[in-house]
Amino acid sequence: MSRELLSSQDAARRLGITTATLYDWLAQSDAGTFMIRGQPTTINYYQGGRKGQGRIKIDSQELERLLELMFVSPKSQTIRRAPRKQTSMQHITTKLGRPDD
Repeated sequence: MSRELLSSQDAARRLGITTATLYDWLAQSDAGTFMIRGQPTTINYYQGGRKGQGRIKIDSQELERLLELMFVSPKSQTIRRAPRKQTSMQHITTKLGRPDD
Protein backbone atom coordinates (compact mmCIF):
# COMPACT_ATOMS: atom_id res chain seq x y z
CA MET A 1 0.00 0.00 0.00
CA SER A 2 1.66 3.21 -1.11
CA ARG A 3 1.30 6.36 0.94
CA GLU A 4 0.96 9.81 -0.50
CA LEU A 5 2.92 12.27 1.62
CA LEU A 6 1.85 15.88 1.19
CA SER A 7 3.77 19.02 2.00
CA SER A 8 2.42 21.33 4.67
CA GLN A 9 1.20 23.76 2.00
CA ASP A 10 -0.73 21.03 0.15
CA ALA A 11 -2.09 19.60 3.41
CA ALA A 12 -3.31 23.02 4.55
CA ARG A 13 -4.95 23.63 1.18
CA ARG A 14 -6.73 20.26 1.36
CA LEU A 15 -7.95 21.03 4.91
CA GLY A 16 -9.11 24.48 3.83
CA ILE A 17 -6.87 26.37 6.27
CA THR A 18 -3.74 28.49 6.00
CA THR A 19 -0.29 27.02 6.40
CA ALA A 20 0.24 29.09 9.56
CA THR A 21 -2.93 27.59 11.06
CA LEU A 22 -1.69 24.09 10.20
CA TYR A 23 1.61 24.79 11.98
CA ASP A 24 -0.36 26.06 14.99
CA TRP A 25 -2.46 22.88 14.98
CA LEU A 26 0.69 20.74 14.86
CA ALA A 27 2.19 22.64 17.79
CA GLN A 28 -1.02 22.18 19.80
CA SER A 29 -1.06 18.48 18.88
CA ASP A 30 2.53 18.08 20.08
CA ALA A 31 1.59 19.78 23.37
CA GLY A 32 -1.53 17.60 23.76
CA THR A 33 -3.96 20.54 23.71
CA PHE A 34 -5.39 20.26 20.20
CA MET A 35 -9.15 19.70 19.97
CA ILE A 36 -11.56 19.29 17.08
CA ARG A 37 -15.24 19.76 17.92
CA GLY A 38 -14.48 19.26 21.63
CA GLN A 39 -12.53 16.01 21.19
CA PRO A 40 -8.82 15.80 22.08
CA THR A 41 -7.03 14.98 18.84
CA THR A 42 -3.47 14.28 17.77
CA ILE A 43 -2.03 14.79 14.31
CA ASN A 44 0.52 12.26 13.09
CA TYR A 45 3.09 13.71 10.70
CA TYR A 46 6.62 13.16 9.45
CA GLN A 47 9.47 15.60 9.92
CA GLY A 48 12.87 15.01 8.36
CA GLY A 49 16.21 16.56 9.06
CA ARG A 50 19.06 15.61 11.36
CA LYS A 51 17.50 17.20 14.44
CA GLY A 52 13.86 16.94 13.38
CA GLN A 53 13.76 20.46 12.01
CA GLY A 54 13.23 19.53 8.36
CA ARG A 55 10.22 19.79 6.13
CA ILE A 56 6.90 18.49 7.38
CA LYS A 57 5.06 15.79 5.43
CA ILE A 58 1.57 14.55 6.26
CA ASP A 59 0.01 11.33 5.05
CA SER A 60 -3.13 11.80 2.94
CA GLN A 61 -4.95 9.21 5.10
CA GLU A 62 -4.24 11.37 8.16
CA LEU A 63 -5.82 14.34 6.39
CA GLU A 64 -8.90 12.26 5.59
CA ARG A 65 -9.15 11.32 9.28
CA LEU A 66 -8.96 14.99 10.29
CA LEU A 67 -11.60 15.95 7.73
CA GLU A 68 -13.92 13.25 9.11
CA LEU A 69 -13.43 14.65 12.63
CA MET A 70 -14.30 18.13 11.34
CA PHE A 71 -17.45 16.89 9.55
CA VAL A 72 -20.69 18.35 10.94
CA SER A 73 -24.05 16.73 10.34
CA PRO A 74 -27.22 18.67 11.08
CA LYS A 75 -29.17 17.62 14.15
CA SER A 76 -32.92 17.57 14.29
CA GLN A 77 -34.42 20.46 16.16
CA THR A 78 -36.22 19.76 19.39
CA ILE A 79 -39.80 20.93 19.52
CA ARG A 80 -40.18 23.63 22.12
CA ARG A 81 -43.34 23.93 24.11
CA ALA A 82 -45.14 27.21 24.26
CA PRO A 83 -44.38 29.03 27.50
CA ARG A 84 -46.95 28.52 30.23
CA LYS A 85 -48.97 31.46 31.33
CA GLN A 86 -47.47 32.72 34.54
CA THR A 87 -49.72 33.30 37.50
CA SER A 88 -49.51 36.44 39.52
CA MET A 89 -47.46 36.39 42.72
CA GLN A 90 -45.29 33.55 41.52
CA HIS A 91 -42.65 34.48 44.10
CA ILE A 92 -44.96 33.36 46.93
CA THR A 93 -44.31 29.70 47.62
CA THR A 94 -46.50 29.04 50.69
CA LYS A 95 -50.22 28.57 51.00
CA LEU A 96 -52.04 31.82 51.43
CA GLY A 97 -54.53 32.46 54.20
CA ARG A 98 -54.62 32.05 57.98
CA PRO A 99 -52.34 29.39 59.44
CA ASP A 100 -54.13 26.27 60.64
CA ASP A 101 -54.15 25.67 64.37
